[in-house]
Amino acid sequence: MCGIVGYVGPRDSQAILLAGLARLEYRGYDSAGIAVIDGAGELDMRKRAGKLQVLRDDLTAHPMPDGTTGIGHTRWATHGGPTDANAHPHLADDDKLAVIHNGIIENFSELKAELLSEGYTFRSETDTEVAAVLLGREYQASGDLVAAFRTVVSRLDGAFTLLAMHRDQPGLVVGARRNSPLVIGLGEGENFLGSDVAAFVEHTRNALAIGQDEIVAITPAGVEVTDFSGAPVEVEPFEVVWDASAAEKGGWSSFMAKEVSEEPDAVANTIRGRLRAAGPTGAEMTVAIPELDGLDELFTGIRRIVVIACGTAAYAGQTGKYALEQWTRIPVDVELAHEFRYRDPVIGEDTLVVSISQSGETMDTLMAVKYAREQGAKTLSICNTQGATIPRESDAVIYTHAGPEVAVASTKAFVAQITALYLLALHVARLRGTISVAEQATHVRELEAVPAKIQRVLDEEQTHIEQFSHWMADTQSVLFLGRHVGYPIALEGALKLKEISYIHAEGFAAGELKHGPIALIEPGQPVFVIVPSPRESAELHKKVVSNIQEIRARGARVIAVAEEGDAAVLPFADEVLRIPLAGPLFEPLLAVVPLHIFAMGLATAKGLDVDQPRNLAKSVTVE
Repeated sequence: MCGIVGYVGPRDSQAILLAGLARLEYRGYDSAGIAVIDGAGELDMRKRAGKLQVLRDDLTAHPMPDGTTGIGHTRWATHGGPTDANAHPHLADDDKLAVIHNGIIENFSELKAELLSEGYTFRSETDTEVAAVLLGREYQASGDLVAAFRTVVSRLDGAFTLLAMHRDQPGLVVGARRNSPLVIGLGEGENFLGSDVAAFVEHTRNALAIGQDEIVAITPAGVEVTDFSGAPVEVEPFEVVWDASAAEKGGWSSFMAKEVSEEPDAVANTIRGRLRAAGPTGAEMTVAIPELDGLDELFTGIRRIVVIACGTAAYAGQTGKYALEQWTRIPVDVELAHEFRYRDPVIGEDTLVVSISQSGETMDTLMAVKYAREQGAKTLSICNTQGATIPRESDAVIYTHAGPEVAVASTKAFVAQITALYLLALHVARLRGTISVAEQATHVRELEAVPAKIQRVLDEEQTHIEQFSHWMADTQSVLFLGRHVGYPIALEGALKLKEISYIHAEGFAAGELKHGPIALIEPGQPVFVIVPSPRESAELHKKVVSNIQEIRARGARVIAVAEEGDAAVLPFADEVLRIPLAGPLFEPLLAVVPLHIFAMGLATAKGLDVDQPRNLAKSVTVE
């Protein structure tokens, strides 16, 4: 969850570290700190509890000397509260060594007991300081930071990214990773480390992602990557496909507002390059995903698909299940990643496990992917982040191309994930011959039309939604109902409201209403209802209108999300949010947009920070 930046080169490291940490603020944190080795060869450190601005203010009041080697960190408290003492970096070896750390060191108590018995003392409650003191001890024995680092990381259990530097070796930063992200930025006469490419994309778009249980040493002259035993490792380079401006607000009131506005582009960019001509004349279009070339046997041999994800990504998976089953005729289960591997699931060589993670570092999902591979299943990841761990642990990957998503509450990544699942479904259906070329072409046309239709929702409904969300600023509870593909959209609408407005919100399958939830309906209770199309889902539409009548009769305030021209809901709805006409499976990509706008509008009306909701972080890298 935390942010990490490292730098070696000719420039002022303070400025680079602080700018990099600012780009990582979206990850969630409660303290910040930096350490630099100055021109005189001295190591100086400053850290403060609170937001990055608290550290900036401290540095303004009490400047640190400039230096060209440095490490910086934003911490989310795990071991020990958010205090100055527990913030990173942690010092050791008579304050000549600085260490920062993401993750949790599970055997820290045994290591700490060992060090205490040898007379070492500690100034914090953290597991990180244990690693720092241990590294200081090993450095005293060897005088070689890389060798000492290799010895220490081999003794650590758990999930970690560690960075370290020592006063006696300026121009060198070492890092290691296990089950926690670390990427390298390659510059001219300078190099960078970061927990995310956002840490250095302002300076370079050339990057390397190191693998599991690997160590990197960066100097101004180059980069060396080895495994924990010291053997050299070949690392595959990649280019960051977005620039620094993509991770900036660009005049928007919040990152979430900007990212909701980018939902049309997120869908369009995820589709781009994944269509090709088909049919005898080549006039029709079908889906062919280049990243999956050469994997036809994998998809034709599977008999079951299991989708694993957490939170919003799980709701994308539930939405995609309908398309996967309908188009491929393969049974699909959707499971929460953190439950999956603990229930001894029945999977094997004929199972495809599809993982979904915006960051590609979600620890629960990563562990589930590893478990699936151990059981012999095939694995495919849907991810928005290049160089992330989950894609590297999978047999195949489909990258969404939503661009950086900075707001903690996911919006554009959600619609991009659904789009990727639909593309996967059409790709597999083509290989297995379960739908005709004409049907493929029809679905492709529907999918290609989605970006413009989302834009219409933004253009025509946003002001209306923002107005009534402000009127509802004092609301204490909101319910969401949906059927078929509308059900996971109801769950997503409720989650967004919980995340950023801090009020009770719950999504239900509308058919469950009479089986208990209707007891919650009382006069004035706001209820969003995702209404299916009366054109192609006439039977479902009638049932949902009946649900609306039931709750309206008990005094509920109904907000219907319905397609243009649907007059049947008008007598029973207090508000109607219109979406353009679309096929049944494509309606979710449109219906979710008003719910994102509403959650954002209500949180804004309450004066809350929509980008960094309390207790949450963008990338959950601990189980």
